[in-house]
Amino acid sequence: MNVRRSAAVLAATAVIGAAFAPVALAAESPSPSPSPTKELPTGLFGSADPTYDGVWRQSLALLAQHTVGAQPAPEAVDWLVGQQCESGAFAPYRADTSVKCDAKTPVDTNSTAAALQALEALGGHGAAVDKAVAWLKSVQNKDGGWGYAAGGASDTNSTSVVIGALAAAGEKPQEVLSKGGESPYRALLALSVPCDEDGGGAFAFQPDKKGKLAANADATAAGVLGSLGKGFVTKSGKTAAGDAACADGGDKVTPEDGARNGSAYLASAVAKDGYLKSALAGAEDQPDHGNTADAVVALAAAGRTAEAGTSLAWLEKNSADWAAQNGPAAYAQLIFAAHATGTDPRDFGGADLVKQLGATGPEGWNATAADTAAPSKEKEQDENGGVSVWWMVGVGLVGGIGVGFLISTRNKKQPKP
Repeated sequence: MNVRRSAAVLAATAVIGAAFAPVALAAESPSPSPSPTKELPTGLFGSADPTYDGVWRQSLALLAQHTVGAQPAPEAVDWLVGQQCESGAFAPYRADTSVKCDAKTPVDTNSTAAALQALEALGGHGAAVDKAVAWLKSVQNKDGGWGYAAGGASDTNSTSVVIGALAAAGEKPQEVLSKGGESPYRALLALSVPCDEDGGGAFAFQPDKKGKLAANADATAAGVLGSLGKGFVTKSGKTAAGDAACADGGDKVTPEDGARNGSAYLASAVAKDGYLKSALAGAEDQPDHGNTADAVVALAAAGRTAEAGTSLAWLEKNSADWAAQNGPAAYAQLIFAAHATGTDPRDFGGADLVKQLGATGPEGWNATAADTAAPSKEKEQDENGGVSVWWMVGVGLVGGIGVGFLISTRNKKQPKP
């Protein structure tokens, strides 16, 4: 997610030969608009080309609607269910679902984990959920983690978004052991930067070519949630007691230690400005709205309510243009951040995030259980699906930056994740 990203980023980096963001984990520039002659599915959220993030943005949008008690349009749910392959896996987007998935279908862990979280929350999709869980377990790496693509090297964003999905489905991630006998938490903690190194306590996306771990805020937001066994939707945890020293004890470090270490790093990263900055070359001084939203969720889940509240307040004042530009996954990320901090998403800096998200979906459906009036026909003119393809390619080229889990978005810099 973000991760942590979004998953879409990971898909792009896989295509260009780079290691895989979802999850998904968010790009700061709009994604290319679909060709005027390309007809998009009626049940799909967003108007941008869904090739790289269709399932990701749909999953986040439906999960966000469910979280706030809004009733998703049936055709939107049906579209997501119809994207699943017989194996249980999901690809970022299948334009023709009448064609069966085969070895060339680009299924991935981030799309599958995001869809799993959404379908489990919506209920009534037990068979689809069970198949997705079984597929994710079948592609677990020997070290206990997951990469974006089956068999790919484990990364923090993918491992975290899968942990969250398995937990949401009622599994006990610590008991989901690989063929090598390793748990997902062991793989995740192996990606935590040692306390005595620069960025100690943070999570890296993956080791570099020399095996060194570099702190990455996007991966850290995902890693904190993964260490806590949390998915995209969570609430504030027990208030953290001060800034405890970074816990470093090799194999003795627990998932709770990892979450505490990572959240302390995030708290430090947002302390000055209230937001995270972009990791993209040439944009280091620019705010990263998507990763900031993911950080709010992670900080709140780890009990750092003060820092989470400060960053949320910044988002309330500064995220409107970003969300309108990036569409459904961006609105979902903000809703998750509001939910995690107990903030009303229908009055988010004066904006109704629920209505804005609904306007990007089929017929602008905004009904809730208490409001079954006819769907609004309002549509966002500048909304996009959420992830810039060019941004994703850039991530693959610079390498080592990491990706958003709540895949990021997805809309995030991921798959993504």
